[in-house]
Amino acid sequence: MKRLALLVAIGLCVQVGFCSSAQAAPEDSVQVKELNFVFLHGAGSSICALQLLADFIMEQLPAYIHGYEQANLGTKIRVDTLKRCYPNDVDINTWANNIADSIDKHFHNKKNLILVGHSAGGKAALYAVAQNIGGLADRVVLVVTINSPVKPLEDYYVTGGGAALDYCRARWLLLDRGICNSVVYYDSSQDGSWVGGNKHWLAFISGEAAPLSEQFDVGRVDALPRNMDDGIIPVSAQYSDGADVVYYGEYGHSDFTVLDEVAGFIADQILRYLFGGRIECSVFARGGTFEHKADWLLGTDYWEDVVGEVLASSGRLWHMNKSYTKWQEWDDVVGECPPEGKRSSCQISRASSPLLTSIKESRWLSTDNHEDCQLYLRTRAAPRNCVQVDWSIYQQGLLPMGIKRDRYEVEIVTGMPLTNIRHVSWSTDDPRDLRVRIWSEAESPFRWFKAEWRAYSKESRQRKVVDEIPGQAFLGATQVVKKLIAGRNDCYN
Repeated sequence: MKRLALLVAIGLCVQVGFCSSAQAAPEDSVQVKELNFVFLHGAGSSICALQLLADFIMEQLPAYIHGYEQANLGTKIRVDTLKRCYPNDVDINTWANNIADSIDKHFHNKKNLILVGHSAGGKAALYAVAQNIGGLADRVVLVVTINSPVKPLEDYYVTGGGAALDYCRARWLLLDRGICNSVVYYDSSQDGSWVGGNKHWLAFISGEAAPLSEQFDVGRVDALPRNMDDGIIPVSAQYSDGADVVYYGEYGHSDFTVLDEVAGFIADQILRYLFGGRIECSVFARGGTFEHKADWLLGTDYWEDVVGEVLASSGRLWHMNKSYTKWQEWDDVVGECPPEGKRSSCQISRASSPLLTSIKESRWLSTDNHEDCQLYLRTRAAPRNCVQVDWSIYQQGLLPMGIKRDRYEVEIVTGMPLTNIRHVSWSTDDPRDLRVRIWSEAESPFRWFKAEWRAYSKESRQRKVVDEIPGQAFLGATQVVKKLIAGRNDCYN
C-alpha cells in the first residue's frame, strides 16, 4: 500500500508539471544526430600532426551546432572524436584494417563517421570505405583528404629520371613495410569515385606556382621538377573524379599542421560542407598542350607562351598578280570577334613562295579598342605569282559574368632531360581571364618537351551532409517518468 501511495503521489506531481508546461513543450522528446570525427595521420607521422586542425574544428563547431539547432527545433547535435596513432609504414590494406579495428574498438556501434585523413591517411580512408573494410561503408558519411596521394606516383617524373619507389623510400621513411608500394603503384581513383558517388568526398589540395619553383624544395632540390607539387605530392595526384575539390593555395604538404590561417580555413570549409554553408570548389574549365624544341646552336633556348586563348576566327587570304611586268600590292581587313569578346593574339603565316611574295605589314586595325578583332594585312606578289596568307585571331575567352578563375596546373608530360618550366602566372589580373603565361627553356641542341596545361574556375557548392544523417529519438526526463509510471500502473492493474 505504501508503494502504491508513493506512485500515486509521483503521478500527481508529474501530471501537474506536465500540464503547466503543456503549452510550451507538449512533447519533450528530441531527435539526436551524431557527428563522429576520426582523424588519420599520414605516412611517417603521428596524430599530433592533426591536433591543430582538430582544435580549430572543435572551436568552430559550437557556432555551427547552435545555428543548426535553432533552425531545426527538436534536433540536437552530438559530437565525438577519435584520434589514434597507427603504424605509418604499412601497405594500404593493412592500414585500412588498422583503422577499422580502431574504430570498432573505440567507436563501437557508432555511425555517421567523418574520416579526416592527411596524405597516406586519406588514401587509406578512401580505400577502407570503398572496399568496405570492417563494414565501414555503412558507417561513414564523409571522407576528407588533405594532400593525399590519390593517383599513383609512378605516373610522375622524379628528378634525374629515378624510380618513384626509391624517391618514396628516401623522402618519407627509413623503414618501409609496404606503404611506398601502395603510394607508388596503387591508384585510389576508383576508390574515390565510389566514395564520391555513394557517400561524400571532400579533397583539399595545394601546391607550388610552377613545376620548377623553389617554394618547397628540400635541400635546394626539386624532387618532382616537371610537375607542380606540394614538396612531396604532385597537385594533380591529390584528387580525381568524384571529389569536391578545394584548392587552398600555394602551401606545402604539411603547412596546415603548423599554420593557424591554413588550419582554420580547412576547418571552416569542412564544417560548411557538413552544415550547408557554401564552399568554392575547383572545377576544370579549359586545357590543352604545347611543345618546344631547341635549335642546333649550343646554349639555352627560352620561350614565353600564352595559353588559354579561344579561337575567334581564321581563314586564308589569296591574291593573284596577273601582271607580266609589275609587282602588285593588296590591302585587306580580315577577322571579327563574337559579341563582348576581347582580342588576345593573332597568328599570321605565308603559305606561298618566300622569294616572290611577302607580307609587307600586319597589325590590328584598331590599336586602342580591344573589342575590335580585325586585322589589317598588306601583301605583295611578283608578276604572275599568287600570295597566300593563313591567319588566325584569338580572343581572351573570358569566363561568364559572376564566375571567377581558381587555379592552374602545368606539367611536362614527355620530353628529354634539361627541359624545364620555370615560371607560370595568370596573364592578367582579371579574375575572369583564364589565360596563363608560361616561361620554359631547353638546352641545345635539339632537346624537346611536350607540356599540358589546365585552368580551373570556382564553382559554389552546397552539400549539408548533416541533413542526410538520421536522428535517433531521445526521451527527456518528463517522458521517462511518464513511461515509468505507465509501467508501474500496468503492474498493479
